[in-house]
Amino acid sequence: MTKNLPNARGFTLLEVLVALAVLALALAAGIKAAGSNIDNAAYLRDRTLAHWVAMNKLTEMQVFNKFPTTGTTERGSLLVAGSEWYWTVQTTVNKAIPTYEFGVATIEVRHSEDAKQALATLVTAY
Repeated sequence: MTKNLPNARGFTLLEVLVALAVLALALAAGIKAAGSNIDNAAYLRDRTLAHWVAMNKLTEMQVFNKFPTTGTTERGSLLVAGSEWYWTVQTTVNKAIPTYEFGVATIEVRHSEDAKQALATLVTAY
């Protein structure tokens, strides 16, 4: 026979189950937050590298004074940080200011040739 001991201590099964449920929810939230943080870091890395590619292309055009002919589009690729990046340079003429025309070059960088949205876009006047 079991005797009721007045000094017996411990947790009931219900208390242990509630504590485990709370712990499971906290761990699930922590894992989800860590996963989101990793995805965000990768996205920011890609955006930064794409911006560097656009800046490199702009600097190359400025140093060699070789902007594409107005109204044309040039495409190319560049290997940066172990990945291939695809750039597009589109040129137009801006006639916003009367009696003064200048060219506008738009550089877009994508991680793949068929990507719909550019990771970086740089617009410059020349």
